[in-house]
Amino acid sequence: MLHTVDHPMIAEELTRLRDPACPSPEFRQRVRRIASLMVPTVTANFETSVVPCNTPLEITSGVKLTRGIILVPILRAGLGFLDGFLDLIPQASVAHIGLARNETTLEAESYYLKHPPVLDDKEVIILDPMLATGGSAIEAVSRLRGAGANRIRFACLVAAPEGVSSLETAFPELAIYTACVDRCLNSSGYILPGLGDAGDRLFGTCA
Repeated sequence: MLHTVDHPMIAEELTRLRDPACPSPEFRQRVRRIASLMVPTVTANFETSVVPCNTPLEITSGVKLTRGIILVPILRAGLGFLDGFLDLIPQASVAHIGLARNETTLEAESYYLKHPPVLDDKEVIILDPMLATGGSAIEAVSRLRGAGANRIRFACLVAAPEGVSSLETAFPELAIYTACVDRCLNSSGYILPGLGDAGDRLFGTCA
């Protein structure tokens, strides 16, 4: 289930992100702002329960989230997408998953996974700025499901139609949130028009 977060402020930020002249410090801040702007949509259908609420004048009723939240950035580019979510969900726990492409099979393989001990009663949000082929996202969802998570959603900045299709085919019930669906992948697996290698641009490791 694909959800595109269509917002003029996000569109303006993304326009500047695409510019190769946007330096790493500015790139990081703009990615962070887009992430924060996406949070209300990504979390809009979280379950809540009614609780008593004291005000200075009387007792009324309020709400609280029914489940805790776990944010899971895919290393390393996902780290740049994390802070914007934490700005609005500071109470969230943070798990980490490291994925690398096997140069023989070309499949994504997990080399690191650290998460809270209990996942089955939490809302889990996987974070990765780019959804390109979908291989990393599929592996991340698979590993987290294997660890016990059963309420997972995926949030990204830019998606390619090929990646969306692959992820939806693997997990038809998975909610996918993106700020933009771009045109396609090129022969090297980069999103077009895209914004280049998000990890390199976030952390200043461009050639």
